Formats: sequence, C-alpha cells, structure tokens
Amino acid sequence: MGTYLLRRLVVMVPVIVIVSLLTFGLIMVLPGDPAMMMLGDQVSPTAYQAIGEQLGLDRPLPIQYLDWATHALRGDFGLSLRDRLPIGLAISSHVAPTVELAALGILIALIVAVPVGIISALKPGSFIDVLATVLALSGVAVPHFFLGILLIELFAASLRLLPPSGYIPPTEDLGANVRLMVMPAVTLSTGITAVLMRHMRSSVLEVMHQEYVATARAKGLAPHAVVIGHALRNALLPVVTILGLEMGSVIGGVVVLETIFSIPGMGRLIVDSILFRDYPTVQALVLLLAVTVLVANLLADLTYGVLDPRVRHGARALA
Repeated sequence: MGTYLLRRLVVMVPVIVIVSLLTFGLIMVLPGDPAMMMLGDQVSPTAYQAIGEQLGLDRPLPIQYLDWATHALRGDFGLSLRDRLPIGLAISSHVAPTVELAALGILIALIVAVPVGIISALKPGSFIDVLATVLALSGVAVPHFFLGILLIELFAASLRLLPPSGYIPPTEDLGANVRLMVMPAVTLSTGITAVLMRHMRSSVLEVMHQEYVATARAKGLAPHAVVIGHALRNALLPVVTILGLEMGSVIGGVVVLETIFSIPGMGRLIVDSILFRDYPTVQALVLLLAVTVLVANLLADLTYGVLDPRVRHGARALA
C-alpha cells in the first residue's frame, strides 16, 4: 500500500503542474489590469510603472509563472490586490465554513443514499424503489441555486422556521450554526445523494447475485447478516469511487451555495475575488481547490484498497 500511495503521489505532480499552468495562463488573459485596479483610473504613468514593477508585471510570463509557482510551493501566494493583505491569511480565515458545509453535505448524502439504495435493491419495483428513483432523478435535474432559493422561500420566508442566510461558527453557538447550515447542507447533498443512491442500488443488485452471497444464504444466515456481513462491503466499492469523483461537483456546489446563503467560505471568497479582479487570490484559490479534488480522489482510491484486499495485493505485486 505504501508503494501504491507513492506511485499515486508521483502521478499527481504533473497534474498539479498542468493545473497551475492553466490557472496562471487563463488568469493572465482575463480582461482587466491589476495595476489599474489598485491605483484607479486617475493615475500617473510613473505610479503605474512603479506598481507594475512591484507586482512583477513587467517581466516575461514564464518568469512570472516560475516566481508564482515557487512561492506557492512554500505556501506564499502573495498579497491580495483588494486589501493588500496576505492571501494565505484570507484563505485560512475562510476554510472552516467551506469544510463544514462540504462535510455536512457529504454526510447527509451517505446517510440517505446508502440505506435507501440497499432497500431499493432488495425490493426492486416496490414503492420505496420507485420513490427513490423519482427523488434521484429530481436531485440530478434540479440545480443547486434553484433548490436553495426554493428552500429559503419555503422555510425562511413563508414558514419562518429557519434563518435565510448567514454563518455563525459552531464554537460560538452550536444551535445557531446548525439552524443556519441545515438548508445549504441539504441543498448540497441532493445531487450527491441522487448519484450515490443509484450506484448503490446497482451495486447491491449485482453483488446479491454473486456465488458467495448464495453460499451465505445456504448456510442459513439471516437476510440482514447476508447483506451487512457479506454483500455490503463489496457493494460499497463503486460508491467510494463515485464519491471521490463527485468532489468536483461538491466544490462547484459550495461556490454557488456560499454565495446564495451568504456563507463566508472559500467559494464566496473566490466569487468576490473574481468580481474585484483580484487575480492573485483567484489563482491561489483555484489551485487549492484543484489540489483538494486530487487529494479527495487519492483518499477514495486508498479507501478502495482498504475495502478490497485485491487492490492492495495487486499494488504490491506491481511493486
């Protein structure tokens, strides 16, 4: 497993380099001048030249990229064009709400998708199976921003059961934090739940027809013991893979929902930075979010190896 992990880390390096090149290149071709954003329209040529030299805009693009990438490796993303504060400080102050929202969304998705997918597979064609199919299709079809607005209208504006937006850290007031995070977390979980639910159903249906499951039944084991003790572990393998692949959708949903529900996370920060044309902050955030997706996929692969010993042995044999 150690060799497999090392191999995956080595493969991640060129991917991160390519992502950094794309991020740097796309930001450079966007309209707007960082120097003009800092100084305003009424500025002398001397001051414009001075700030351009300070930001390194007068150097060739390859040199600018190497300088940015070298500092990024050390965790130094430079200063924000908006407030001239370290970008790393701004990111660190916005990480906690994003992590909480993503974790809650994934947790809700797993709590709903796994048992409902199992029941749908064990009772195909039943009312629960049909209802789960309808809900899964609805979860995939309805965009996050639309569902979020509907929930605000229903539970905040009409029923007045939940606050419409905002964020309070759980360390300050856990009850208020839960009330504020319910709607965005449920909204974020809908798409993931729909995908995981269908894959869980298909996986359980496939596993239940395997010979080792038939053997377990022939031994006289109870139905729940057959499902939990023999079928579930193998049925979870595709779900783990899909969960890793869905991290990109989770991050995209976080960006939208943090804006709708006024959550001061990394998604809200990247939107504000784009609107202000704070290019260094956008570069840092896009790179970090891309690395987060890669790490999530790596963790999914490692979890796959824990659940399936054949993956560990196969990786050891290749080593």
